[in-house]
Amino acid sequence: MNMFQDSDPDNPDKDKCLGENYVGPGKLDTQVQLVISLSLGLSAFLSFCALRPRWKTLYAARKRHSNPILGLPALPDTFFGWIPALYKITEQQVLSSAGLDAYVFLAFFKMSMRLFGVMFFFAAVVLEPINRHFIRNQTPDSGSSQSFFFHQYHTFRTYETLDPLDDKDPPDRDNDNSFDRNMGYLWSYLIFAYFFTGLTLYFMDKETSKVIRVRQDYLGTQSTITDRTFRLSGIPKDLRTEEAIKDLVQKLEIGKVESVTLCRNWKDLDKLMEERQTVLAKLEESWSVYLGHKPLAAVGDQPTSRRNNAIVNGDSDPLYGADEEAGESDRLLRGGEARMLERERPQARFWYGFLRLQSRQTDAIDYYTEKLRQLDDKILAARRKTHEPADLAFVTMDSIAACQMAIQALIDPHPGRLLTKPAPAPSDIVWKNTYASRLSRRIRSWSVTAFVAILTVVWLVPVAFLASVLSICTINKFLPAFGDWLKEHEIARTLVQTGLPTIVVSLLNVAIPYLYDYLSYQQGMLSHGDIALSVISKNFFFTFFNIFLIFTVFGAVTSIFDVLRNSLKDTTYIAYTLARKIEDLSVFYTNFIMLQGLGLFPFRLLEFGSVAQYPILRMGAKTPRDFAQMVQPPMFYYGFYLPTALLVFILCLVYSVIPGGFLVLGLGLAYFSLGYFTYKYQLLYAMDQPQHATGGAWRMICYRIMLGLVVFHLTMSGYLALKKAFTVALLIAPLFVATLWYGWDFRKRVEPLTRFISLRSIERRGEGGETAILDEDFSGADGEEQREVLRRGSTVDEDREKGSRFVNPSLVVP
Repeated sequence: MNMFQDSDPDNPDKDKCLGENYVGPGKLDTQVQLVISLSLGLSAFLSFCALRPRWKTLYAARKRHSNPILGLPALPDTFFGWIPALYKITEQQVLSSAGLDAYVFLAFFKMSMRLFGVMFFFAAVVLEPINRHFIRNQTPDSGSSQSFFFHQYHTFRTYETLDPLDDKDPPDRDNDNSFDRNMGYLWSYLIFAYFFTGLTLYFMDKETSKVIRVRQDYLGTQSTITDRTFRLSGIPKDLRTEEAIKDLVQKLEIGKVESVTLCRNWKDLDKLMEERQTVLAKLEESWSVYLGHKPLAAVGDQPTSRRNNAIVNGDSDPLYGADEEAGESDRLLRGGEARMLERERPQARFWYGFLRLQSRQTDAIDYYTEKLRQLDDKILAARRKTHEPADLAFVTMDSIAACQMAIQALIDPHPGRLLTKPAPAPSDIVWKNTYASRLSRRIRSWSVTAFVAILTVVWLVPVAFLASVLSICTINKFLPAFGDWLKEHEIARTLVQTGLPTIVVSLLNVAIPYLYDYLSYQQGMLSHGDIALSVISKNFFFTFFNIFLIFTVFGAVTSIFDVLRNSLKDTTYIAYTLARKIEDLSVFYTNFIMLQGLGLFPFRLLEFGSVAQYPILRMGAKTPRDFAQMVQPPMFYYGFYLPTALLVFILCLVYSVIPGGFLVLGLGLAYFSLGYFTYKYQLLYAMDQPQHATGGAWRMICYRIMLGLVVFHLTMSGYLALKKAFTVALLIAPLFVATLWYGWDFRKRVEPLTRFISLRSIERRGEGGETAILDEDFSGADGEEQREVLRRGSTVDEDREKGSRFVNPSLVVP
């Protein structure tokens, strides 16, 4: 394929910037991308090693704020000494200090490391020699000094030239090369397709069994109010009282009801509380400006650790009193009265009159104080009111077993009535959605889903536009002088042709999750954990559809309708197209994995965004509350990181067998290895993750791995058919069927155990305090050690939920 082909009046298609031309390979693409990725990665990694011991408020934020009884070891302050210490932290320590969600997230990376390590070995030792013997000997330019992928790319194009294929028509099935001795290496592709599929399912099944075993024992041995509470929805109007619900559940004879929280329409109260927070922040800011108080400077003579503890715990400075019942303004004023200075009091402008067209200035402190007093009176009055009940309640039982029996049973014979589900943690509930009607929540959910579907199609335009703008054929057409210059400078052409599209796609991967996170919050879900799982699903859909399918099956927006139309005529057309484009885009996806793993993971470890935002936040911080928030650990959102890892997993599967697959697998191994240590450090030491999703991401991971296997089978079938090995291609079909069957069996056999707690897993508070699980289920030293870790103290969720109640904070907050 000539990137710099001239216009041909007899062949107008040559002037088109087709999808595969956007990111076509060149001689130095992989080498240049490797240099860029290593330069970015090493600079960020060395910066992190230098800054980590100096900026502990950022890089050890979670460790400094976590409960010391969790036993998380302190990392050495030496330049590289933290790496072996982090490596030695066991899975049991991860589970006990970071929780089940972190354990599941890291388990996926660890499983991927083992899987791709084995696949890389066989691809490099067995498949690569086969490719060297059969393919390179048949390629005219096999002795050139080109990069491997560039060489393999021309190998692919050579075979396409030998095959009488049209870009739109599948190959003629009359001639089958399956039994041609010169094409015998294609049978090895079939064998390894089976072998790698079996390996993937084996590793996934083995890890799934371990995750389920850990999850059941973890949730079965802890005792939190969340584990004993279930969510009851679809409550008919005649049962919308706490007494009626308690009596109903008691009559089921599944256990004793401890408490019932019936959700009510607290909309007016919640709005008053939000308004109060705004006024309170302005009052605090006015006092801070008036007093000229800089919280960190005022305690600047204290040691760093004590100063940060003062900010967080409020026990080392007169500004941070320990009296939780005192008003916020009282805490702010304390200590400032003694050093009050004569200065001009801050002013506030407020609007009044017809259409609020008139305004005047007044004393800000007096104005916001009076406004706060009025709001407090309104809130106290609103709390005393009787609010209209909603169709949702949280029922807390006296035992986990009773709660699980209620969750896993059908209570009412009428569809949609008295439905039970596990309750989220009290701090995890989005209370404003609890009193919304089921119809309104469904409408919001459907609306957001429809909008995401439309947005997915809309994304095709900017994605394809960016790709086409950066393509050589577009540059030749609109900037011929620049195109001629690129012909003479191979490295510059490489940066434009493949480097920039890779960076653009990576930036989209970083930016788009924020939009889908906002949309998920608008969907009306009842908990932050459900929202987190929804963000994972939405972002993976964007990543898989727009970044994978658009660059492969469709190529460009204009090609979508052609592909769909041809696929209706021939159901195998998509498989052929996928296989052909996968060959063409090998360099692009290799560079993508390389940049994500070697280049961007160290930047995530460096927390570049937090570092860049800190000076801005520091300049804008005025009140003690502002400074306290600055030293809190940043949040770790799985939906921002997991979808990209799943895409890399799918890419490694797709490229595992075809020529050059060993390099993709090697880069995949590096990606998941670096990702495992990066996220392990952040989850344990630097970042917090408040969601209580009880490891629900694992079933999503498994289903998307199975989707990757399906794409892998379609690609291999199309690839073999392109080589006219139709018999070999047909033998891929059993793999496709087996994967679908495994998914159906997984849904019935495994998925319930990722949602519920089995009754045999629940700890019985009887003799010895042992669980009902048989000891042979945890055979081996690791299992016994795991049980000891889980039982010798409270879990991170138990610590987090001490004293929690299922009560809307607007009703009880001081």
